[in-house]
Amino acid sequence: MPSPGDEEFRKARHLIRERGSPAQLCVAVRGRIVVNESFGCRPDSLFFLFSASKPFVALLVHLLAERGQLALDDRVAAHWPEFAEGGKQDITIRQVLQHRSGLPVVRGFALDALMMTDWAASVRALEVASPSFPPGSVPAYHVLSYGFILGELVQRVAGAPVRDVLQAELLGPLGLRDSYLGLPAGQWRRHVPIGGRGPAELATQLMINRQAVRQAVIPAASVSSTAYDLARLYQALLAGGELDGVRVLRPETIRQATSPSSDGEVDRYLKLPVRWSEGFQLGGERAGHTRLGGGPGPMGALASRTTFGHNGSYVCLGWADPERGVAVAYLTACLVSRSAGARHMAAVSDAILSEFG
Repeated sequence: MPSPGDEEFRKARHLIRERGSPAQLCVAVRGRIVVNESFGCRPDSLFFLFSASKPFVALLVHLLAERGQLALDDRVAAHWPEFAEGGKQDITIRQVLQHRSGLPVVRGFALDALMMTDWAASVRALEVASPSFPPGSVPAYHVLSYGFILGELVQRVAGAPVRDVLQAELLGPLGLRDSYLGLPAGQWRRHVPIGGRGPAELATQLMINRQAVRQAVIPAASVSSTAYDLARLYQALLAGGELDGVRVLRPETIRQATSPSSDGEVDRYLKLPVRWSEGFQLGGERAGHTRLGGGPGPMGALASRTTFGHNGSYVCLGWADPERGVAVAYLTACLVSRSAGARHMAAVSDAILSEFG
């Protein structure tokens, strides 16, 4: 059993300190927290998760399916009639979960980002949009549309705001007291500002550090949390949907959510082969990545093919490896290029995984 003093954990901490960003690292092994460390911030500082937020809303959809309130092969429009406009009448919930609905962006990424704090405008834009690819044909990463489609679906099926459903069904029962979809005004003092140096990174920094963005309900991006809370979520998933005697999901639901839906196909938006499931990115070799100029995924070259998790703009990362019984959350505030961020995240993940052989 590894401990915080072991060599590989020292290597991971060295990589994190070398980066120079406020950060938190939490590692759980077979149900026990073995590392929970903060770097340049408080243990209860709240990080913006970017796309590491996406599994939260995906799990809510799987929970509704588990309860029979919807079926994954239902048409989205069966629960949200206005969604059928623009040739989207046959898009299924499963296709959205798999990033295969053909709607990676709605009006283009820049315009989508500009209106992401306005729920009604984002939802209406989705209603009138037409797919960029034939629904079901190819994976194409749903940057912000993922959260608005699934979030609006949750609201219509559950009859309550998605933030309230998340709190009532997942965060509250699991005791994740430092996780919020949209940062409450009273918690603003705890937020960690994002920092970046290049032109693109500076533009993102200016956008994300706005209080209006941090407080907005953007299910694909705006969960604020600690590494401890995020690691505990993945602990619960490793344990078949149960944490500290409280069950929120059935084991078969988690197996469904983490089964491969894309394996070796090039994602048409990211331009990289990504192993997708129905709510998570998956570990294992990404076939063809050398030819496409990529490298190991953020969960590392050592991650097993059953590893599941989600990267958030190479700023934040949460994942679990069922074969090793390991759950990891690594949260930072450092915006860098995709290639530099991917290398760093993979290096930290591999430094942790190398301890387990």
